[in-house]
Amino acid sequence: MPMEGKRLYCAGGTAAARYAGEYLRNFYVDLVKRPGADVGAVLLDVPSFAADGTLRMGGSVENLLAQLPADVTVCGGNLDHPALDSYRCIDFLKDAQYQAENAYITAECAVEIALSYLPRTLRWCPVLVIGWGRIGKCLGQILHALGADLTVAARKDADRAICRGLGYAAVDTARMAENLGKYRLILNTAPEKLLSKDQLAQCHPDCVKIDLASRTGMEDDSVIVARGLPGIHMPESSGRLIAETYIRLCREESQ
Repeated sequence: MPMEGKRLYCAGGTAAARYAGEYLRNFYVDLVKRPGADVGAVLLDVPSFAADGTLRMGGSVENLLAQLPADVTVCGGNLDHPALDSYRCIDFLKDAQYQAENAYITAECAVEIALSYLPRTLRWCPVLVIGWGRIGKCLGQILHALGADLTVAARKDADRAICRGLGYAAVDTARMAENLGKYRLILNTAPEKLLSKDQLAQCHPDCVKIDLASRTGMEDDSVIVARGLPGIHMPESSGRLIAETYIRLCREESQ
């Protein structure tokens, strides 16, 4: 059964989820205030689960599903939960457009965090961005526009060539540790350990180190581990993206 026309229960408990509900009302989505037999789709937080397997909104997904029809569509993020095996799930974190737009919000949040710790402006500030994926590309655009002295560490020759074409310096990831002392800000987006504690000891004493990856890539107590930034720092933008993604997927499904 298509999602379009279904009654939607917004089950998220975060600020982003509340903003998503407000935007969905503006799109005239038929929202219900509580779970019940008339619900066709349920929208969880994105991501949906805490580390212990409970819902981020609190409680168990099994208890929530017991209050919903067996054919309900479950929407959210990281929905690889055994209780959902028999349900139709739409995982926003596997949607390419959502990932791309969420990457920009993440990058802007990371810059906000960096500015709150740096004792100087980003203009002419020596910055190293590790990784040339979605978030790395967005960081490059923002930092370059702010006048940072930007270097991008990337493995592929082609990626480094693109960086240089965009006006950034570029270094092979395998050699980036050779000049760590010159950077005042290091932002990691690569989900693997690339810089050890001994290597990070070579950094400038006031260097701000922020790890944005899903798995920590910088091994040091001084590293700021920053995950799930959009929902924490920019919940309105995050909620709007969640709502727009739901509407878009409904429309795509009905075509």
